[in-house]
Amino acid sequence: MKKNKVKDEFLAQLKKVPIVQVACEKVGISRNSVYRWRNENAEFRKEMEAALAEGEELVNDMSESQLLSLIREKNWNAISFWLRKRNPKFKDRLEVSTVPLPQEELSPEEEAVVNESLRLAAASTAQPHISAEQTKNTYGKQLPPTE
Repeated sequence: MKKNKVKDEFLAQLKKVPIVQVACEKVGISRNSVYRWRNENAEFRKEMEAALAEGEELVNDMSESQLLSLIREKNWNAISFWLRKRNPKFKDRLEVSTVPLPQEELSPEEEAVVNESLRLAAASTAQPHISAEQTKNTYGKQLPPTE
């Protein structure tokens, strides 16, 4: 029965402070014992998860209360935080814009390099036959035939 009492005390502490190590220290047990109980006993696992959730809710409520107190004191960081997290008009946004690139003609030398690269790439594929349509480069020009 002592083991059940220790488990109950641990779960009660976990509801107050949802940190396993802190709850273990308050009760005087090791984390290994708690995790062993959790792994061996599905019912304890559920109780532990529920206690953690309840403890997190308590801490969240306390934190919101403190935040509201800071807002009442006109603390700019608290006001800004609240607005950024709770008001859609003030949420952090990432804006992406693009700049159209000018369409430049390739010089004859650049075009020759592109064509040779594409010809070599086409020749190195495992396809025995490449159609004329497949050998057009990105500028719509016909590539020289592969050998």
